[in-house]
Amino acid sequence: MHGVKRQSNQTRDDLKRKEQSKIEKYLKLSEAVLSRRKAKDWSQDAFNLTTTLLQFNPEFYTIWNYRRIILANGIFANSPPALINDVLSDDLAMTMSALKAHPKVYWIWNHRRWCLENLPNGPGQEGDADFLGWKQNSWDKELVIVELMLSADPRNFHAWDYRRFILASMPIAREEEDKLELQFTYKKITANFSNFSAWHQRSKTLRKLWEANNLNEAKSRAEELENAREAFFTDPDDQSVWIYHRWLVGTDPSKELLEREIASIQELVKEEPDKKWCLESIVHYKLLLLRNYGRELDAKVLSEECRVLLRCLQTLDPARRRRYEDLELDL
Repeated sequence: MHGVKRQSNQTRDDLKRKEQSKIEKYLKLSEAVLSRRKAKDWSQDAFNLTTTLLQFNPEFYTIWNYRRIILANGIFANSPPALINDVLSDDLAMTMSALKAHPKVYWIWNHRRWCLENLPNGPGQEGDADFLGWKQNSWDKELVIVELMLSADPRNFHAWDYRRFILASMPIAREEEDKLELQFTYKKITANFSNFSAWHQRSKTLRKLWEANNLNEAKSRAEELENAREAFFTDPDDQSVWIYHRWLVGTDPSKELLEREIASIQELVKEEPDKKWCLESIVHYKLLLLRNYGRELDAKVLSEECRVLLRCLQTLDPARRRRYEDLELDL
């Protein structure tokens, strides 16, 4: 092929030898670490070997577990809080380096959680300014780090899940934390309507605020419905906003709300008649009308409207044809 250098036989043989040497080294190291684990070796030397092995393979969850056992049973035994803090800070740095290359490996995120959960309190007595000071400082840094990671990949659900963990577990909660989170998710959503994780985080934050009576529920729900409409009118093919819209409607599916949202989507259908999510959402909301308000409406007409839409969906979305057929049979 033009422009592509061919590898010589010598080069290929050298690459194979290097790869084979790497495999042999990895297998030998794995055997050594697992032998130490079996012997309940909680030494610093064993800990260092886990570092090397995890650099080879960060998905080796057994070794992450062994590493934590070494810390808990060996290195941390009779150690002062300052030393424990330093060791855990080093582990947070180590896992940060690993996440740059492997941002979606669950076991790395899991180890970071464990490190944060095991940070010691500072010196002094409970209630003193320093008692939670250095611990809180580490958690605050984690929040900044995860925001940077979500800037690099706004849809990394591991990072979003980790963010929820941090916000829920911080030793000292941020003032106006949930309202700040609404601002954060809004920023991510307006940058990309397809960010399902941001919509999901927003739904959890809103529910928390509503349950605590820290936000006007009726006013904020109306604003959220308008945000969702703007999103699906902009990109009717994106499922993230439709799922969020269904959650939002489902929090208070009054007859008036269902009819209003159906009418709104039908306006979109006039412009985009072949959009699957538009038609499927209309069916979903009409079925809710039938289920909850069938005695107040013309159930026969509603059922027939659903049948027509479901038949259209069988053509537009043949992969889910059986599902639409089953829905039609239930009418």
